[in-house]
Amino acid sequence: MRALTRTVVSVTAAVGIAAGTLAGAGTAFADSARTTTPAVSTQDVSVLAVENLGLNTTQAKGVQRWLAANWGYTGAIDGQLGTNSWKAFQRHLKAYHGYTGAIDGIVGSGTIKALQRFLKNNGWGYTGEIDGIAGSGTRAAFKTFADWCVANY
Repeated sequence: MRALTRTVVSVTAAVGIAAGTLAGAGTAFADSARTTTPAVSTQDVSVLAVENLGLNTTQAKGVQRWLAANWGYTGAIDGQLGTNSWKAFQRHLKAYHGYTGAIDGIVGSGTIKALQRFLKNNGWGYTGEIDGIAGSGTRAAFKTFADWCVANY
């Protein structure tokens, strides 16, 4: 059986080469019984993402220390605002700043809107619209908050 399969593959490849393409040869002998699955799903990628919103490592560590002291963050103080950091921040935003989404650690527009309300209502210098876009004004105000965290935590 193997010899026959090799012969069919060789002949198909030769015909494909003679025709000027391997496209036909590549699909002619594909094993339809096998299926492939991606090594990483889209959900896995988003959950593992780090979103510091422009903070440097020192500033992000300050925010993580604030989250650990106040919002149940138990992860590493590593300056990487990943899923667990944002889950803790979302708990804060849900309690006080109108966040209504899932506590999933994904920094979507709902998280950004609540963050903007937090930054605006607590004097961190955000004066823009509550639009869910982490633009320069949001990032600058978040840095002001992070600098306060560095100095106090």
